[in-house]
Amino acid sequence: MSRRSLLAAAAGIAALAVTAAAAPPAPAGTGPGPAATRLQRDADSIHALGVTGVQARVTIGGRHFVATSGVADRVTGRPVPRDGRFRIASTRKAVVATVALQLVGEHRMGLDDTVERWLPGVVHGDGHDGRRITVRHLLQNSSGLHDDPAGYTTPEEYHDQRYDPHTREELVAGALSHRPDFPPGAGWAYSNTGFVLAGMIIERVTGRSLSEEINDRIVRPLGLRGTSWPGAEPTLPRPHARAYELFPGGELVDVTEQVSWDPDSMVSTTRDLDRFFRALLSGALLPPAQLAAMKRTVRVSADIEQVWPGGRYGLGLVRRPLPCGGAYWGHDGGDAGYITQTGVTADGRRSAVVSMSTALGDSLDHRLQQQRAADTLVQNALCARR
Repeated sequence: MSRRSLLAAAAGIAALAVTAAAAPPAPAGTGPGPAATRLQRDADSIHALGVTGVQARVTIGGRHFVATSGVADRVTGRPVPRDGRFRIASTRKAVVATVALQLVGEHRMGLDDTVERWLPGVVHGDGHDGRRITVRHLLQNSSGLHDDPAGYTTPEEYHDQRYDPHTREELVAGALSHRPDFPPGAGWAYSNTGFVLAGMIIERVTGRSLSEEINDRIVRPLGLRGTSWPGAEPTLPRPHARAYELFPGGELVDVTEQVSWDPDSMVSTTRDLDRFFRALLSGALLPPAQLAAMKRTVRVSADIEQVWPGGRYGLGLVRRPLPCGGAYWGHDGGDAGYITQTGVTADGRRSAVVSMSTALGDSLDHRLQQQRAADTLVQNALCARR
């Protein structure tokens, strides 16, 4: 989720609905089954809000179900791919936090290490002090660093800026041009800048690029074949649905082609994210002590609680209550027309991932409608008895 996430934009056209049944298919004559039927209904409800394309994947007790709704391209009307690529935006924060915690488990760095220790002189001035900000603060969004990511807020800005690359140093400098929102550890505020710095620390600790560490520690071991790093490439690997953004003025724009404001952005699929989050929560990626630290949460700010009702934030991981009791974990992402929502039970046995290729950003109310519809899909999947 970026600065634009609360008002993340996208499409308001009720496009031709093209749906794919859940998988695996039910035996002939028995119908698709309750889990597949429920998933398709919830995907269709998201599409009905004006979201051009929806793809959703649910895992229940080892069985996988997939549903799509809408179209991948408003011009051609082609169907939404069942495992299409998309920019995952802030969902990447859970991946970065996992790598950082693996390094903590290997005693190569500590959660209470300061930014100054690993990035001397980088965070200073105008009330900022890297000696007081820890790795834990960065991963927990409790550093106080102001969030000031680059990006567009109008169609004109999109067309003018869509090919502009940004460096980490530029993003950090933009954040440090503002005074801190609060002293480190004294509050909570969503900060993309904190995770930019966390990535820089991982590189300093390991002497390798962040993408190399993620690839060797997570992508390759889990077989995440649809996950990649676009860098400054403005297009996505195929197959993918085109991305649309509905701006506050009501203009719907195809925003598929652009260079992400985040130089460490990732492209992935519902299959890969499903596998990652189930592996993480089941304990396959972190030792027990580090997974417990990741799940130690604090309250989110009032503005973000509108998006995540009852939400609490751990280390790159969000805990939210389930309407049927208990809680679930995950991390949403929203940027560049793509909105991603994820959820997995504490044991990793049930999970849901939904990717929407339209961001309804013309108003906060419209954005929250989209969020609630996707929440319903995730929560229904995790609460279902079968």
